Amino acid sequence: MARFNTRAAKAQPTSRVTSTGRVLTTHQGGRGRERDARSELFLLAVSHFVTQRTFYESGDRRDDRFVKLVRELAVTDPSWTAGLLGWLRGEGNLRTASLVGAAEYVKARLDAGATAGPSNRQVVDRVLRRPDEPGELLAYWTATYGRNIPKPVKRGVADAVRRLYGGKALLKYDTASKGYRFGDILNLVHAAPDPDKPWQGELFRYALDRRHHPDTAVPPATDRVLTAHRELMALPVEERRAVVTAPGGAERLAAAGITWEALAGWLQGPMDEAAWEAVIPSMGTMALVRNLRNFDEAGVSDEVAASVAARIADPAEVARSRQFPFRYLAAYQHAPSLRWSYPLERALGHSLANVPALRGRTLVLVDRSGSMFHSRMSDRSELTRADAAAVFGTALALRAAEADLVEFGSTSRPVRFRRGESVLKILDRFGDLGGTDTTEAVRRHYAGHDRVLIVTDEQYAFSHHGDPTEQVPSHVPVYTWNLAGHRAGHGPSGTANRHTFGGLTDAAFRMVPLLEAGRDADWPWAA
Repeated sequence: MARFNTRAAKAQPTSRVTSTGRVLTTHQGGRGRERDARSELFLLAVSHFVTQRTFYESGDRRDDRFVKLVRELAVTDPSWTAGLLGWLRGEGNLRTASLVGAAEYVKARLDAGATAGPSNRQVVDRVLRRPDEPGELLAYWTATYGRNIPKPVKRGVADAVRRLYGGKALLKYDTASKGYRFGDILNLVHAAPDPDKPWQGELFRYALDRRHHPDTAVPPATDRVLTAHRELMALPVEERRAVVTAPGGAERLAAAGITWEALAGWLQGPMDEAAWEAVIPSMGTMALVRNLRNFDEAGVSDEVAASVAARIADPAEVARSRQFPFRYLAAYQHAPSLRWSYPLERALGHSLANVPALRGRTLVLVDRSGSMFHSRMSDRSELTRADAAAVFGTALALRAAEADLVEFGSTSRPVRFRRGESVLKILDRFGDLGGTDTTEAVRRHYAGHDRVLIVTDEQYAFSHHGDPTEQVPSHVPVYTWNLAGHRAGHGPSGTANRHTFGGLTDAAFRMVPLLEAGRDADWPWAA
């Protein structure tokens, strides 16, 4: 008689974030589960804006934990660690954590004499995606380990420089405010021009002249952007505003690589309606989103505003910008004019396009406790983890076939919504619910649902109430989105039907359908 190979046999899929079995205490005093090193680093990395504190953990303490985990795994599991770092800078879109991680990967392996796995040079090259990042990585290295920069770092940076440096990049990022100018980096890493780019030799020489002989530096005549920029910079100040208001002024500014950040300084005057309308056509999508208030204050025309709104709401532009959805929420909260509300709502929806459309009945629990409200997404943002949790919890509920959306803290309550309703409108119904009693929220609201999804920092209290995930039958999947990356989690993960994800990226959402289809959900860079 067959014991295993029967029609009734079902897969018991698992996720890669795994508990060790050791019981710890959460920051609130609840009973928590320790995760293995890879799982802890993954959850910390995807929630980590370097130097950013949380309600329970200082920025320095989180940085130290991040560095320690990277250094440990760079030696013991280099292929996995290199994959994580490359994914962080790519699909994860977390710039600083990946740069710091790459530097620490190299340092740990050099100290240990480790050579197995992806090379140090490859890892450095892979995380450098923007022209200012070679300087960022070198600045981190020298501030942390001194000016003796090892060859793998230099070679990885040199590889990136050949990929990234061009005329527009030079104008945008090679500024006097930088500790490492392009010329400094070229000297330091001995970057030779790419043989497939014959123009790059002249560009590199010009970058060196800009750094060391700025008064006599002349851009290569073959580079139209640099020569056009030089012509504009040579204009007397009193003639510059006429360029902005003249027919074709926008095209001339764009051809010369004049960015919105540089335009006010070049004009040596205010960014009025004409100035904004001349530079808006060459601005990137997220630069537009960040400046909506400025456009209104300057009084840009309805016609120009309509073109801005169309670009903001364009699904291709949203995908290209690779921004977290809560960036659109921040713009919505700070833009004073109602003319931006609908395009921002559409943009937010496009950014959530990969949230799965789940079948059956789904319980979505959103953490609205004090620790979520007192932890901002980054030092430069007023948005909190509570904001981010509400955005994603609402999106999950709206996409599900049948969902109950619940906010919880020390108490809990349903958040009412209608199918097809605006995400931004629903967000106004969420509140601040004090402490964190995840267990009671699950116990009170679980009613035979097909799955439970919890968006939280996992720092629950009330340990006498038990493990939150134990309130759900073992055959029903429980998915936890961890937004903070603390060491201890509120329940086990990596076992059948108990799964923890980190970060608010498309890759995390893709894992739910994979698990429910009976497949193990791998790390995002291997999926």
